[in-house]
Amino acid sequence: MRKILLTTATALMVGMFAGPAAAESITGEVIDLSCYLSHPHTSVGASHRKCAETCAKKGLPMGILTEAGKAYVLLEDHANPQAYAEAIGNAAKTITVEGKTVNEGGLAGVVVESVD
Repeated sequence: MRKILLTTATALMVGMFAGPAAAESITGEVIDLSCYLSHPHTSVGASHRKCAETCAKKGLPMGILTEAGKAYVLLEDHANPQAYAEAIGNAAKTITVEGKTVNEGGLAGVVVESVD
């Protein structure tokens, strides 16, 4: 029991001193994830813009695909929804977003705080 309490206390103290996650810059093409996941080679670039814009307007999930091939789900910062709206409004265009990256259950995402 003593070992459990000591371990819990140590974990809480470490958490108290850990700062908030730093914002990262991610540059890539804004993609509609519905099309990208089902046919990745034909759902990128300017030729797919109209479809990506339609998917964004339907509220389908959007992402950002880096030049290195890593895809992030774009997530709305509830305190700043305008940045997310600006990001998804750039379907099939290359943009840079600033935000906290998150990983859960094998998914990578970025909480969009600003768009450059």
